[in-house]
Amino acid sequence: MTLVVATHDEVRQLLDLLAGGASGEQLARATELALRIGNTLAAHRRREAELTALFDTASDLARLRDPDAVLRSIVHRARMLLGADVSYLSLNDEAAGKTYMRVTEGSVSALFQQLRLGMGEGLGGLVAQTARPYATSNYPADKRFRHTNPIDTAVAEEGLVAILGVPLAIGSTVIGVLYAADRTTREWVADEVALLSSFANHAAVALDNARLLDEISAHNAALRRAEEAHDRLADLVLRGGDIPSVAAAVAGVLHGGIVLFDAEGAELARVDADPLAPPEEAIAASRLSGRAVSTSDSWVCAVLAGPELLGSLVLTGRPALGDADRRLFERASVVTALLFLLQRSVAQAEEAVRGELLADLLTAPARNPGALLARARRLGIDLGAPHTVLIAAADGVSRQRLAMACRRYAALVGVHAEQVVLLVPSGAPGPLAGKLAGELRSTLDCPVTIGASGPAAGPEALAAAYGEAARCVRALLALGRAGQGAALADLGFVGQLLGDRTDLAGYVRATLGPVLDYDERRGTELVHTLRTYFECGANLTRAKELLHVHVNTVVQRLERIASLLGEDWQSPERALEIQLALRLHALS
Repeated sequence: MTLVVATHDEVRQLLDLLAGGASGEQLARATELALRIGNTLAAHRRREAELTALFDTASDLARLRDPDAVLRSIVHRARMLLGADVSYLSLNDEAAGKTYMRVTEGSVSALFQQLRLGMGEGLGGLVAQTARPYATSNYPADKRFRHTNPIDTAVAEEGLVAILGVPLAIGSTVIGVLYAADRTTREWVADEVALLSSFANHAAVALDNARLLDEISAHNAALRRAEEAHDRLADLVLRGGDIPSVAAAVAGVLHGGIVLFDAEGAELARVDADPLAPPEEAIAASRLSGRAVSTSDSWVCAVLAGPELLGSLVLTGRPALGDADRRLFERASVVTALLFLLQRSVAQAEEAVRGELLADLLTAPARNPGALLARARRLGIDLGAPHTVLIAAADGVSRQRLAMACRRYAALVGVHAEQVVLLVPSGAPGPLAGKLAGELRSTLDCPVTIGASGPAAGPEALAAAYGEAARCVRALLALGRAGQGAALADLGFVGQLLGDRTDLAGYVRATLGPVLDYDERRGTELVHTLRTYFECGANLTRAKELLHVHVNTVVQRLERIASLLGEDWQSPERALEIQLALRLHALS
């Protein structure tokens, strides 16, 4: 407004001079006023053009056009308003410690357009380093700047002489430099520095807006990806996906290896990862914070249901994990917790049904056998087929945990009358009991005693086999054989006394079989010698008299018996078994 008023006053003075006559002095005065008015109007028009350009640039920013287009527009307008031969803009590469050309206007040299300046090198490098504008009327001869051969060669090829550079800054951080340059010497005035600085500020705003938009876009994309992955995993669980399939889906979503552990640290699934031990410290830290935590080469997230630890997920092959993928990994642990809880609910419901079937089978097998068979078939169990009945006992673990450990061996497992009962399809009772006792000891890290009976088919026979298995496990514990597995037939005469299905001939054959066979083949009297030897109280002299042979003959026969029955045949336990078998053989 001051500029406009001043111009109006000067115009009136000029008109008054012209109206009053044109003396020499008045003509000179009029000429001076006319020139001043012309300069004022030219400055006014230039300022108007500058403001229009700045407003247009601000309008471009408000419309959020392509940031490259906005930068090109800024460089073009700066060149036009400053009347420069060349205008260009460089951006800083913090990692490389360089500033490189991003946009040029009026440049004819490919070498100049590809120029990269080190921080502090040349005029532009000094502006980028100090965050201050610098101007020179003759760059090649200006000793204030650190000249390098690549920069000087490019500037010479472009033919630049006068250069003005101002910083592009966001806050206190310089992100680049905006330049105006002429191919002849030129003195840069303060108004031109201020104008170019205004354009540089607009350019910085454009770049910052582009960065913010990229961050928002990336954040939104990450959120959409996380939601889609969460929905995919949740849908997989709700459609009945098992633990391996969920682990494979998580590995695919996160592009890494996955190892899934239960609450005890046992591996449940592993996808694209090498075997590893559960990282207990990291699991504890994740459980405490409720977030995924990193180790030296992996990420760990506790699988939680409230404060309860259900298991843990380990992500391998991704030592560096961005915030979005970290949240996705944590969502995967939530979906895994959902899977665990669903499986627990299904297992509890199924266990209740199986427990009711087992209780009815063992307590009232004759009440409605057909209904028992039908209920079992619905669970995939054929009670009409032979099954071995086993009872497991262990002092170092709860019955529920013992039952869970036994589940993978049996068609039907449950706790009945404070005992863990298993029904296993077929199988020889004694060897099967011994095998399970050894494997369960390794699994549970405590002795497990197992009594077995069967095989038996049908509800009533299975109930009877259960009673015999119960007597067997009690006998094992009473005999000090905790941690072993056996059937009553494996307990010698004790088994014969306790069993419901006494097999005397089988007992005699199991105890004396090698001696009986030897006598039958050779026509010898080893069984008679053995009976006489025991009747004489193991006295060789009395035995040889009753047998009417030389004492050396008795010794030779006993040595043959030892080779057939084993060197421990005269131990108290074996001797008792053998004497009982000899009496039963004599009776038969």
